[in-house]
Amino acid sequence: MRVAVIVPVSPFEPAEIIKRSVEKIKALNFSNFDFKIIYIIDLKDKDDKRFRIPLKMDVDVLIRKHSRGKRAGAINDAIAYLRDFSPDYVAIFDVDSEPETNFLIKTIRALEENSRAYIASSPRRISNPVNLCAETIEVEYSLINYLLRKSRFKQFNGLIGVLRADILKKYRIDERFITEDAEFATRMHSLGYKALYVRDSWIQEQAPLSWRDLFFQRKRWYFGGLQLWNYWNKVKRSNWGFKISWMLSLTLTYFIALFLPFIALSPILLCAKFGGKKIKVSLGLLFHVLILQAAAFASINDYLRGRGIEWRAQKRLVE
Repeated sequence: MRVAVIVPVSPFEPAEIIKRSVEKIKALNFSNFDFKIIYIIDLKDKDDKRFRIPLKMDVDVLIRKHSRGKRAGAINDAIAYLRDFSPDYVAIFDVDSEPETNFLIKTIRALEENSRAYIASSPRRISNPVNLCAETIEVEYSLINYLLRKSRFKQFNGLIGVLRADILKKYRIDERFITEDAEFATRMHSLGYKALYVRDSWIQEQAPLSWRDLFFQRKRWYFGGLQLWNYWNKVKRSNWGFKISWMLSLTLTYFIALFLPFIALSPILLCAKFGGKKIKVSLGLLFHVLILQAAAFASINDYLRGRGIEWRAQKRLVE
């Protein structure tokens, strides 16, 4: 069985994060797989030598002197690069992804058992809960993991997971959309494919370390969600479970301030799940809801005015 691992790297990512990423990806259990690892490096300028890091660590590198299509373009270019290798499955990670060593084994096994599934992924964890902002997002991810288990519209951020290579090659990633992951998930669910949530593995990733970074990250996500309404004609012909989950994700989340009264219950819920060590996150949840509401309204304003979205660097925790 042939497995390719794709890791897009934006011009903003520091060299130390790339090095750590290669170490984590190479630590995956590749038993019984014929595999290839490829890093797609978008250069920030002519003096950018970050591509040397994965090369020295004995993985393939695809250098892009442009950022056409951002992450979506990088994935499409990687698929073209892998034509001769012809993988059966393609794993996609972000440069800050830290998958559990059994991740490929567990997700591919799940895909082998379900021929209608296009992707399999696992619960998300936060690897850098070092301040109130990151700890708040860590708590948020507990809710996201719960919703991923229950929802009929399973959309894994960044398409981080393992995908069937034939489906990825056939449909490709649409580079016109800001949130290419949500676009691809919408399109696949509309065609009747499934996304699998594999509970006995996990992936860690870094949360934004400042409320400012969180605002701009979520503003981009909200803007991308507005673009998804272009698929309404396809979605409305789909099964009710998916249709309702999809509609709720693109309506309620834009009015997150409606849930502010529930913040009063957060100390009780936090103590029940995390113990007293997370009680301070009650204040963080208040900030979080207000920031997300501001990001939602800002994205709606920019979308209606025909403005684009600026991609911004996110501060990383470098060990």
